[in-house]
Amino acid sequence: MIATTFQYQAETTTNYQLELGRTYPLGAKPDKYGVNFSIFSEHATSVELLLFETPDDAEPIQIIELDPKLNKTFFLWHIYVRGLKPGAAYAYRIDGPKDLHGKGHRFNKNKVLIDPYSKGNSTTLWKRTDALGSIDNLTTSMRSVVIDISDYDWEGDRPLNRPMNETIIYELHVRGFTKSASSGCKNPGTFSGVIEKIPYLQELGITAVELLPVFDFDETEVLREVNGKQLKDYWGYNPHSFFAPETSYCASPNDKSPITEFRDMVKALHKAGIEVILDVVFNHTSEGNHQGPTINFKGFFNSIFYHLVPFDKQYYMDYSGCGNTINCNHPLIQKLIVDCLEFWVQEMHVDGFRFDEASILSRDQNGVPMVHPPVVWQIETSEVLAETKIIAEAWDAAGLYQIGYFPGYRWAEWNGRFRDDVRRFIKGDPGLVGAVAWRMSGSADLYQSSGHLPINSVNFITCHDGFTLNDLVSYDHKHNDANGEHNRDGINDNLSWNCGVEGETDNLHIDALRRRQIKNFTTILLLSQGVPMITYGDEVRRTQKGNNNAYCQDNEISWFDWNLVDKNIDIYRFYKLLISFRKCYCHESLHRRHFFNGEVNERGLADISWHGLHLHKPAWGDSHARVLAFTLAGFKGAADIHVMFNMYWDTLKFEIPSLSDRKWYKVIDTAQPSPMDIMEPGQEILIPENFSLVQGRSSVVLISK
Repeated sequence: MIATTFQYQAETTTNYQLELGRTYPLGAKPDKYGVNFSIFSEHATSVELLLFETPDDAEPIQIIELDPKLNKTFFLWHIYVRGLKPGAAYAYRIDGPKDLHGKGHRFNKNKVLIDPYSKGNSTTLWKRTDALGSIDNLTTSMRSVVIDISDYDWEGDRPLNRPMNETIIYELHVRGFTKSASSGCKNPGTFSGVIEKIPYLQELGITAVELLPVFDFDETEVLREVNGKQLKDYWGYNPHSFFAPETSYCASPNDKSPITEFRDMVKALHKAGIEVILDVVFNHTSEGNHQGPTINFKGFFNSIFYHLVPFDKQYYMDYSGCGNTINCNHPLIQKLIVDCLEFWVQEMHVDGFRFDEASILSRDQNGVPMVHPPVVWQIETSEVLAETKIIAEAWDAAGLYQIGYFPGYRWAEWNGRFRDDVRRFIKGDPGLVGAVAWRMSGSADLYQSSGHLPINSVNFITCHDGFTLNDLVSYDHKHNDANGEHNRDGINDNLSWNCGVEGETDNLHIDALRRRQIKNFTTILLLSQGVPMITYGDEVRRTQKGNNNAYCQDNEISWFDWNLVDKNIDIYRFYKLLISFRKCYCHESLHRRHFFNGEVNERGLADISWHGLHLHKPAWGDSHARVLAFTLAGFKGAADIHVMFNMYWDTLKFEIPSLSDRKWYKVIDTAQPSPMDIMEPGQEILIPENFSLVQGRSSVVLISK
């Protein structure tokens, strides 16, 4: 730390008293006397701090040129402005050496830069096109805002620290969840809108929301026009500020409301027993490739922040598929990432993070995958993050695929193998019963030998990227024409089946089959070991009309249609009761912390037993098999659970185990219409025989009592 009250003269238009300041913390830190500013830029030769009376002012009221002899300590530039208060806007101009090809420096004093550690930004004057090239963009630049984050009443709130094996994740988009007029929200499309829908989330029974990116991103970039409509980034996987909540998700944007409204949402969700997980993007930024704008990182430390083409560093390596790639394991960038995560935990009380294209975090400064990547292990071992959930999308756009062996131990993974194997099995592909058994038992084939646990597997059928669950059973092919890319975007092999008709239909038989298939998918997801994740709206058959890449669709294609809750109340009821079934204390065998080991209960049942149509005879080697059954033993008085999947098209007869002191009762039968598809507790149906008929393309679940 460096601190001093040494004062010096500077040419200013105000009476702010200037002092040397402190090297840490980075960013703008206000106190009761003024504001400390600190940034890092290893190769900068000059730094100017621009102060604006309000974020909307075109011209600064004061320009402070930092003296490298006084205001620079190694690679840190710092100054204290006495008398400056929260709410003031600021930005930087930075100059440095001109060596774009050899060293990759992109210093350009004409570009006005926001603070990489800013807690909030104003885009009132922002024009993305003016941030391109070499022109001066003072009057059309973003501005960072000085924000006092200490003035908030948390009312005793803390992260919930729910055990991972008891977690049920609900992935949602903050705007898309309530933006539709059908939501009836006072503040649709905002953090406040999420608060208004907490009763719905509580009733559904999920334990955590996973929010698509909420870091500040540039929504003004027009990607293309389709039928006279401008398409822009909707998902938010294009951040430019890692410490600032997205302003457009606020009901009343001002200098403090993004921070405050986000905290209000977290506090309200915690009061309802719901954790908050953030989808974070540390693999690329909104600045894009060599033709992209200069917003902050390019102007501060381009040569170390991004992976550059070694033989011509004006160009960017693109492991992300988005134009640039963050050099995550450079020590200073590693610090920025960990500082960011610890900020969101300590100051914003979030409970966890899902890392987009997390495999990029494992690449060294030459882009080569590392066995022990420093940033991954620092996240794993940070004491601040010790109780925080960390989830990796364990692949990237350059072909690095690390499902089952992402570095570290605490890291859970989006299990793409689970998604693909289960999709194929439910749609009727043969010979998959062995693979599905692995998936349902926590993917022990992927995780057990390396010392991992079932909780390392985040199981999902759908996510934001791809078909919704309704579309998975309604379309054989993607229909992305609305994206304006001639249907070339999005994956082609969706492992989907439309049940006989492409898209919407009035055919009642096909609609009934689709509902059955949705329930089959839901049953297998919520009865599997690991951590289940549900995509928002799947529980009410939300559709994107076959669009499997709705990244640019900020409209009814992506928004949650709340009319579907009543229209598809049977599906909603099925989800709600099945979630409750999984969470029940007497069904702990559904969410074990450890893999099955052959332990036998007091009734002689092993912790798990696998079957086919006949007991203890699973069709592991049958390339035509479409049936799978298993029994989960209950311990210490808990219920035993017997599950039968028939993905063949005709009714089949399954043997069921004999119990000496209990009887079997049917709780789930996806072939039945609601409410007989899943029974309320206490209403289960006695099975008097030693067998059960399971209709084609359906699932049956029994419990012992």
